[in-house]
Amino acid sequence: MSRLELRKVVKHYRGSDEMVRAVDDVSLRVAPGELVALYGPSGAGKSTLLLLAAAIERPDAGDVRFDGRSLAALSPGELALHQRRNVGFVTQDPHLLPGVPAVENAALKLLADRVSLREARRHAGVWLDRVGLGHRLGHEPARLSGGERQRVAIARALVNEPALVLADEPTGNLDSRAGGEVLALLASVCRERGAGALLVTHDPQAADVADRVLVLRDGRVGARDAGSADAPSAAADAQAAAAATARSALP
Repeated sequence: MSRLELRKVVKHYRGSDEMVRAVDDVSLRVAPGELVALYGPSGAGKSTLLLLAAAIERPDAGDVRFDGRSLAALSPGELALHQRRNVGFVTQDPHLLPGVPAVENAALKLLADRVSLREARRHAGVWLDRVGLGHRLGHEPARLSGGERQRVAIARALVNEPALVLADEPTGNLDSRAGGEVLALLASVCRERGAGALLVTHDPQAADVADRVLVLRDGRVGARDAGSADAPSAAADAQAAAAATARSALP
């Protein structure tokens, strides 16, 4: 059984002049323990695909399934519970609560499930340590760098050990070393705990840890062509590393 399955999923938006085919008849599966990396140019529909996989957006046609069950069949309450307990979603913007320590930002999903503050802080501390922020537990977002805030968001997504991880450019604010560590962590979560992961990225390092690599172009998913412009390359790797290093030097 697939952890995540999209069956002929369609999502179109009406633009100013024409219909935008963000996701166009996409079918894909992510098995338990599998990490799938999804590349593609900006505007290809990658983020929309993740929103559909998380049931944050509803498809215009087709079906999204988790562990064999159609998410369209869930009531609003069941859907909210599914998103909170089964899905770890890493967004491009960390969306941390200002004025709240890192450990409590990372613990939010547990607190929403009525886990005690003490126990939630303990679990969140473990995951913050795994993303290299064990020494920043009490720091509020204003005292963290952009890369550190992103790692808090990753810990928040993983703190309740979800069965499905959906990540939108999780290494976009990290230097190459920290990005590689986060990708290795996501891969270990899949292989050690049987989670499935769909990772939207431009990071060439993701291809090294992924079980499969796909490309989304013009709303459609296909296997990566090693010779295509979307495929990671040594030159792209060097450019990405240089850009990430420059970003990490910013306050």
